[in-house]
Amino acid sequence: MGPFPKQPFPKQLVWISAALVAGGGAGWAAHSYVSEAVTPSGAATSLDQEDVAQTVPTSWRTLVEPAPETTAQAPVGFNGANFIAAAVERVGPAVVRIDAERSVSAMAPDALNNPFFRRFFGDEMPPELESDRLEQGTGSGFILNSNGQILTNAHVVEGADTVEVTLRDGRTFEGQVVGIDTVTDVAVVKIESTDLPSVQLGSTENLSPGQWAIAIGNPLGLDNTVTAGIISALGRTSNQVGIPDKRVQFIQTDAAINPGNSGGPLLNDRGEVIGMNTAIRANAQGLGFAIPIETAKRIADQLFETGEVEHPFLGIQMVTMSPEMVDRVNQEEGLNLKHDGESGVLIVRVLQDSPARDAGLQVGDVIKAIDGKPMTEPAEVQAAVENSDIGDRLTISISRNGSERSVDVAPGPLPSELR
Repeated sequence: MGPFPKQPFPKQLVWISAALVAGGGAGWAAHSYVSEAVTPSGAATSLDQEDVAQTVPTSWRTLVEPAPETTAQAPVGFNGANFIAAAVERVGPAVVRIDAERSVSAMAPDALNNPFFRRFFGDEMPPELESDRLEQGTGSGFILNSNGQILTNAHVVEGADTVEVTLRDGRTFEGQVVGIDTVTDVAVVKIESTDLPSVQLGSTENLSPGQWAIAIGNPLGLDNTVTAGIISALGRTSNQVGIPDKRVQFIQTDAAINPGNSGGPLLNDRGEVIGMNTAIRANAQGLGFAIPIETAKRIADQLFETGEVEHPFLGIQMVTMSPEMVDRVNQEEGLNLKHDGESGVLIVRVLQDSPARDAGLQVGDVIKAIDGKPMTEPAEVQAAVENSDIGDRLTISISRNGSERSVDVAPGPLPSELR
């Protein structure tokens, strides 16, 4: 068989071939721009076969110079950077590395008093067993204002003998731990300097799952690491996160958070701080948690002002109302509670010498509302108490043995032994 006869290439095919060869991967990246032609009125029109020769040059110009409508909606920041790069450029200089050093006993005090050791060494223990050792840790933090007030996690600096703060530009400062609050895992550090870069605080009021989340910190000792993802859930309780001794409702994100990120900022797509990264579940895959910025800032303000935080306290233990919990309380307390499908928060313990006991709350009471706001989960009750002031009265609506009543309770300060 002889060679194929030469056929003239249609003009349209020449244009299309040129576009594919020259565009390469850029053609796919610009798919959203060339898949539709936008008329001045905003209506989308398809590209007919007859229109290809005339419209391809216009499409090429679209790739290089997007229409104003497209540019306004694109996630870009200043200098042509995308919104993540823009947020990092704005906030990054105010994110710091915190190196804390603490001395710990080489042996726990209980071990030193163990009869097994005393049998061999008597009252004179070998120096190598009694000597202290230095423990070092690295975390993150961010500068709140130009005067050097820094927000970080309590577990990053708790018990530290020395704290070194390193800025992104390489400057280092000796940090003074002004105060820590282990209940919320918030701490504040001060460095002596002025005209420092600082972050802009945002709000979680309108935050919702699916919105962008950007984390900056020093994970695994890798300084100034940026990761991005989305807000994957809100209002996670401390029990759900795996740190039940904390009184925080956490933001959950899939932006990568690793050891060393603790204390660093979680940003929204505008580069505003919406949370402080704090926790990683050991059994989680790609999930991290952050303290909402409103909570962290409220605690930080108190720590900078007085060096300590007083948390409101009622003195009750509670669970979500359910048939299983009602049966358990009936068995353990010898009560005859009925579930009847009602919702609320069941009180399962009232501490001695507590505001709750003084006000007359009892085991088996079901909390229905606080100051008129319905309560269905223990976390909601805890949040309502935490947001109150010590000494102010809370009106708690309860159900007791099928009858409704109101009890006024004045929260007291959380005892130090419960912190």
